[in-house]
Amino acid sequence: MRSLVNFSFAYMLLGVDSGLFYREFTKINGFPEGQWTQLSVVHTHLLVLGFIMLLLVLLLEKSFGLSKHRKLFAWFMGTYNAGVILTAGMQLIHGSMTVLGMESSKMISGVAGLGHMSITAGMILLFIMLRRSVRTQSHDDKVPFAGR
Repeated sequence: MRSLVNFSFAYMLLGVDSGLFYREFTKINGFPEGQWTQLSVVHTHLLVLGFIMLLLVLLLEKSFGLSKHRKLFAWFMGTYNAGVILTAGMQLIHGSMTVLGMESSKMISGVAGLGHMSITAGMILLFIMLRRSVRTQSHDDKVPFAGR
């Protein structure tokens, strides 16, 4: 559980910092206000997919003991976090290039796509753990009915 709290806290800090970076970087470089860049959504991705999502996983861990599926939990944490970091990192690079007036490459989009695929794989692993935990818990919760 501690790793979920620590990762969530780290994503909260990164999310807030990336919002500050967006505001200051665009201002320093004279980027027109209102013009879109991927920098504007990095903080949202980090806060929602990192901070909030891992707090929700923490609640699921507390309720269902997801980490008792050690291998799946380790794969989830690695895959999901790699995906979030990769996606946000590529958004940061692509958005910075836009602000600086540089051409982006298809490689950046491809790597960002890999990040999205990792996030998806992590969510699938989360649901596998959740289904197994719910199934196990529902078997444990069955209490014989005394009236029969």
